[in-house]
Amino acid sequence: MTSARSVRPVLILLAVYFLSMWAGAAAVHAQGVTPDVSLTCENPQPIETYPGSTRTSIVNCDLENPSAHQIKVDIVIQSGALVSAGPASLTVGSGLQTSFQVILRGDLQMAEGQHQISITATVSQANGVAYPGTPTTYKVLAVVKQFSRLRVASELAFIQLRPKVDYMVSYDVYNDGNALDRMNIEIANYDELSDEGFTLSLPLVNVEIESKSPPEKVRVQIRTPKNQGWTDKYYNLQFKATSDYSVRTEGIPNSQIQSVTLYIRGVYLPGFEIIGTTMITALAAAAIAGRFRVYDNDDEDDDGELRVLDSRIF
Repeated sequence: MTSARSVRPVLILLAVYFLSMWAGAAAVHAQGVTPDVSLTCENPQPIETYPGSTRTSIVNCDLENPSAHQIKVDIVIQSGALVSAGPASLTVGSGLQTSFQVILRGDLQMAEGQHQISITATVSQANGVAYPGTPTTYKVLAVVKQFSRLRVASELAFIQLRPKVDYMVSYDVYNDGNALDRMNIEIANYDELSDEGFTLSLPLVNVEIESKSPPEKVRVQIRTPKNQGWTDKYYNLQFKATSDYSVRTEGIPNSQIQSVTLYIRGVYLPGFEIIGTTMITALAAAAIAGRFRVYDNDDEDDDGELRVLDSRIF
């Protein structure tokens, strides 16, 4: 009996609560049009996520109350990988419209892509009385915009070479942007080096690189000048990479130049490769022969000793 008596007050309170809710809803319906809300939103501007950007964009929305009731509207925002901020609830007078904003924010250097944003409005009160409204959802598309960013590194900063030799200079090209990009390759001072007698060749004139992937190795084939005589001179080889996306879309070419110093030192004579080899062979043979003494067994000094012939090479 005691247990039943303790439960009875709880049941009475629940009954009173539901009756009041029903009475409030009935009163609201009796006043006119069923409480409702109309929600419309605009697609936000693309979000820039390059270093130094704000990384934000704004969604502008309007809430319209066509009913004869003052309503409270709860707002729920779902933005996926983007961070969002907006009002949790708003009050809209009868027949009025109110605006609100949802702020979106992306991560630093966030990958290019599209993100669906869902904004849901639900009437939770009408004329101060709790009301179980039907949710209304509006979806917009937020775009994270591509940006270009690249780096160029060389394995060596200083190279010493002889005249008329072939050499391969290697560079690493990085794509630090947030999407796939094509890097256009060139020698910035090609004409200058060509006039100095260099022969330059690029096996690749462009290369596609995924965002944040390992670098692509690009090589430059060079043949040093064959200017006759002695050479002792410094040159700069200027390797240049340019983002193709920046040229097509950003309006300002995004490029980077990496210089390598070439020190050309030595002598070049036409045909020296053949003559030089013969001379080196002869000198080597003479040097070996000069290390030995030759004895003449037929000639003797007065004292009966063998006489040593001079075998020096002139």
